[in-house]
Amino acid sequence: MIKKLLIANRGEIARRIGRTARRMGIRVVAVYSEADRAAPFVREADEAVLLGPPPPKESYANVDAIVAALKSSGADGLHPGYGFLSESENLVAACLDAGVTFVGPSVHSIRAMGSKIESKIAMIEAGVPVVPGPVHALEHEDDAVKAAEAVGWPVMLKASAGGGGIGMARCKNDKQLRSAFEDARKKGEQFFGSPRVFIEKLIERPHHIEVQVLGDKHGNVVHLFERECSVQRRNQKVLEETPSPLLDDDTRARLCDAAVRAARAVRYENAGTVEFVADEHKNFYFLEMNTRLQVEHPITEATLGIDLVEHQLRVAAGEPLSLPALERRGHAIELRVCAEDPDKRFFPQPGTLGEVTWPAGDGIRVDAGVESGSVVPPYYDSLLAKVIGHGASRAEAIARLRAALERTSIGGLKSNLEMHKRILDDEQFQAGHTTTAFIEERLGLKA
Repeated sequence: MIKKLLIANRGEIARRIGRTARRMGIRVVAVYSEADRAAPFVREADEAVLLGPPPPKESYANVDAIVAALKSSGADGLHPGYGFLSESENLVAACLDAGVTFVGPSVHSIRAMGSKIESKIAMIEAGVPVVPGPVHALEHEDDAVKAAEAVGWPVMLKASAGGGGIGMARCKNDKQLRSAFEDARKKGEQFFGSPRVFIEKLIERPHHIEVQVLGDKHGNVVHLFERECSVQRRNQKVLEETPSPLLDDDTRARLCDAAVRAARAVRYENAGTVEFVADEHKNFYFLEMNTRLQVEHPITEATLGIDLVEHQLRVAAGEPLSLPALERRGHAIELRVCAEDPDKRFFPQPGTLGEVTWPAGDGIRVDAGVESGSVVPPYYDSLLAKVIGHGASRAEAIARLRAALERTSIGGLKSNLEMHKRILDDEQFQAGHTTTAFIEERLGLKA
């Protein structure tokens, strides 16, 4: 087992990983940028190492700086959290070279799932349903238009190495596709180091459903059921729940089986998430695999009564999977509380927080990265905290969350708290009718 763990991340996920590590008797090393010097995750760690200036490329996304922190701290394990370098082949290789245990999948698995094009090919070979569309990169906008006409409008243009909605564009005709083509290539190069783009048939009014998987170094792979992630802005999730209101037992079984086949196809180890898009008829198609821990993992923990980070650490140490009998209990919903203004296209709201009060109570969990007086830097994601509600039923989970929001206050900066209240109060949401267009169609909010 790892004795000293360096957490190569910040905010709420650094605090959350640290809690489990300390409970397991593992010393925690935080790394931080100059912008996070006074952040709670730094203060709570056993040791802390300064990485550099605030911009991610000079701090949290700088492999050389992370490796230097590993060496100076003497850490024998590294957990990447999510975002930044969490899916970086270079970081995994650097850990191997340094004799440090990487808490995540192998270079092979990251590489196999790192390109949407190559992963789509692998899924076809594994018998996993994929979204219709050519499985090759498009070099010119004329090629893209021809491919779109063959698939049928509308289409989704995507950066092959992309994620988080970056480098994606919905295109209803050739004019829109030509307009978006070069921008998608530039964003792919800027954010992910690859200008390759491709297109897929656009599944209109889709559900976004993902399956949590967990594998070990001995060839064992299991699923931990699904999560519905359809409430989004800018193709980024803002609310997640489990179980999915869309699925019946038969569809759920087929979906989870497809996710396990996808993970086995790339010899997957550790925690990962296989993401699917589903249409109104419950047909589902592979989107991508996130080879890391997800932001929304707490709702899986709530319904299964497990600690995913603990299992990540045990698998990384070479232990075979040792899970209790998995019986999902009740329903859980997670709200991403962000410093942003939903009325102004979700524009980020950096600055210094005033008085902050987080809720507590039966079935309520809060994973917060900030506290009263914390600085929210402009360099990183606007996520402040995750508020999770768990109940015996979906209705009880909603009621507990709605009451919890009344006990939550965030001073000093604009947040999306009121938007979450509107979501929970919406009759279509309460009926379980959500698609990726929910926020725009039901709340009238545009990203």
